[in-house]
Amino acid sequence: MKKRTEPTFLYVADIMKLFNCSRSKAYQIIAELNRELEKKGFLFIRGRISRRYFEERYGA
Repeated sequence: MKKRTEPTFLYVADIMKLFNCSRSKAYQIIAELNRELEKKGFLFIRGRISRRYFEERYGA
């Protein structure tokens, strides 16, 4: 039996569901987290956020 793994990234739709917020607010949240990663010297992809960093930042 294969072990089911969680996706590496969270997308706008995922953030919208987690926070029960609008699409624009979800993009703002992702952009803020990506700016934090950029300041720390990490690479990022616009429009998505690392699940690991999101969970670390929001304690999920």
